[in-house]
Amino acid sequence: MTSAFRDNLLAGKTAFVAGGTSGINLGIAKRFAELGARVAVAGRDPDKAQRAAAEISHDAIGLSGDVRDYAAIRGVMEAVVDKFGPMDIVVSGAAGNFLAPVLGMSANAFRTVVDIDLNGTFNVFRGCHDLLNRPGASLIAITAGQAINASALQAHACAAKAGINQLIRVLALEWGPEVRVNGISPGPIAGTEGMARLAPDAATRQSHFDRIAMKRWGEIEEVAESAVFLCSPAAGYITGSILDCDGGSQIGDASRGDLSKGMA
Repeated sequence: MTSAFRDNLLAGKTAFVAGGTSGINLGIAKRFAELGARVAVAGRDPDKAQRAAAEISHDAIGLSGDVRDYAAIRGVMEAVVDKFGPMDIVVSGAAGNFLAPVLGMSANAFRTVVDIDLNGTFNVFRGCHDLLNRPGASLIAITAGQAINASALQAHACAAKAGINQLIRVLALEWGPEVRVNGISPGPIAGTEGMARLAPDAATRQSHFDRIAMKRWGEIEEVAESAVFLCSPAAGYITGSILDCDGGSQIGDASRGDLSKGMA
């Protein structure tokens, strides 16, 4: 993909990505490194974290920490600062999900997703504040369309992501102008575990494409470019916003009827 940003855009910056050991978050971490940032990622599996760091760049670091544990993730971020200096960019992207109706979901199952997604985002952002390079730091939370649009079998994710969106807005109010806080809401993204589970065959994938205005799934690299934009000077007057990177998924179902009929 041709970059919309110059190659040295993030030179001298320190970026930390919680949940950055796979999928979209790993893609974001890789793009930050390509643009010159010093990058650290964290996940629960220490071996996976080390492998992710090796994929990102020769000087990236991979650390082990659970976002549900405030002390643990705070310790991870302190280690990042000890290695690279104050953080300029922090991405909170750790998430958990599964499909289940409310009556088929235990209280513990509901709590687990809220704990990873919402409480984890709180822990990362609350824990990083005094470790940031202020003013000018940028925080980004990875949210989802379920925050706005109710979805059957997703009560836990809908509740957690809606909470993340409001947390973003409150932190933007409380921490501006020194720290900008925004979110990215990805739509269906190719190459992710979630879409592999939701659309495992060609017919199901085509039905997804039909409903999306852009008629395709997004690419991890496109979400990464959204993250680059939000932490760049180009977004210097943007805070408390949720950027939809979803091909128009949230604006409606594009498969209803033949839209070409009646066109001149």
